[in-house]
Amino acid sequence: MLIGGPSFWFHDMGGLPEPRPSLPGGTDVDVAIVGAGYTGLWTAYYLKRADPSLRIAILEREVAGYGASGRNGGWVSGEIAFEGDRRTRLAVYDTVDEVGRVCAAEGIECDFEKGGSLAVATNDVQLARLQRYLDHRRHGGDGEDDARWLEGDELTARIRLGDALAAVYTPHCARVQPARLAVGLAGVVERLGVEIYERTPVREILPGVARTDQGDVRAGWVVRATEGYTASIRGRRRRLLPMNSSMIATEPLTPEAMAAIGWEGAETIHDLANAYVYIQRTADDRIALGGRGVPYRFGSRTDRHGEIAPGTVASLERRLHELFPAAAGARIDHGWSGVLGVPRDWQFAVGADPARRVAWSGGYVGVGVAAANLGGRIVADLIRGERSDLVDLPFVGHAWRRDWEPEPLRYLGVTAMYALYRTADKREAATGRPSRLAGIANRITGRTH
Repeated sequence: MLIGGPSFWFHDMGGLPEPRPSLPGGTDVDVAIVGAGYTGLWTAYYLKRADPSLRIAILEREVAGYGASGRNGGWVSGEIAFEGDRRTRLAVYDTVDEVGRVCAAEGIECDFEKGGSLAVATNDVQLARLQRYLDHRRHGGDGEDDARWLEGDELTARIRLGDALAAVYTPHCARVQPARLAVGLAGVVERLGVEIYERTPVREILPGVARTDQGDVRAGWVVRATEGYTASIRGRRRRLLPMNSSMIATEPLTPEAMAAIGWEGAETIHDLANAYVYIQRTADDRIALGGRGVPYRFGSRTDRHGEIAPGTVASLERRLHELFPAAAGARIDHGWSGVLGVPRDWQFAVGADPARRVAWSGGYVGVGVAAANLGGRIVADLIRGERSDLVDLPFVGHAWRRDWEPEPLRYLGVTAMYALYRTADKREAATGRPSRLAGIANRITGRTH
């Protein structure tokens, strides 16, 4: 089994691409973007499409897509970490299709397939939680075409999971090979004339300036597109917490195993546990399954090469076998980890400050593949002064009013939260009753979703 490196997704492509040249020295541009992940790349794409005359430079510490964008579960999900109105929900649903449209138009081969998603209940407590989830979506205006209850023969006709009782299906999700999306998008923006400088870490963001070891990049606007890596920017260590998420990928399953599972579409799957798992079927019939593992590294440190603890691999493999008994004989080919950005209020935010000439998008809390596209479009509109329908969405201008606590409180709080979630899951499975421990965990960190 290959561990780290930094993900199966890059291994699937033959390894990391050769790095582009570093910034040769200080320079002046119209827009400097810090971070060549999805947020930075989408922002550059929409800015350049709207105004080809703009000089745009992207500054990346590693190589494009090396961080969360090349390590995630590959869900282009029609949900965001913000409780908005019906207009917000529809904008996010449309974003799933927008990602697919751009991939088709620009020739980005990333296994994009809009197969929808299944939220699955695997015990009686989760079943009640699933009903509340559906009720919440109904209250937000979703009809049967947006969210549909499945059980019995209707569920097993779509997929056969080891301990599933029922599921809610939504069509508003697509599967992608996330590293191919990131690398493909980087190639597109480069062909449009965007300059991408790799192996160029930004140490500090000042009004109209991105400061690097190679020199200052002076810009009309600086876009902070660092998400889970924001803690590496001077003065931003406690702004967004880098939460770890880990994944495993099996070898390609045999036709017999796939027939036993009955997973003929490309639906993504997650369960309703407090410490949930998220799953996709890859284009070559692997199962890629992710979950929390070691949730946080002291001092907001992040891994460099996708390191994952052996115990995390073992726990994810156990859950894989519980959900997919037919995959019990499949070899685990790869295990890796990455980070996602979590603000103190767990809410997505996009904004721009004309006085400081700084714009940002982040706080995706694990649903960033689609949210980064939406955030990039909004940042592009804000920088250009475009009064589009998107710039009036309720999370635009949302202020993260609190930073995370200093250490060791930050480490103790996050570690305790996930320990309580795991204990709550064990108790709920054993007793069939909701555990109050999950509520205590939510109160510790302010998590509401």
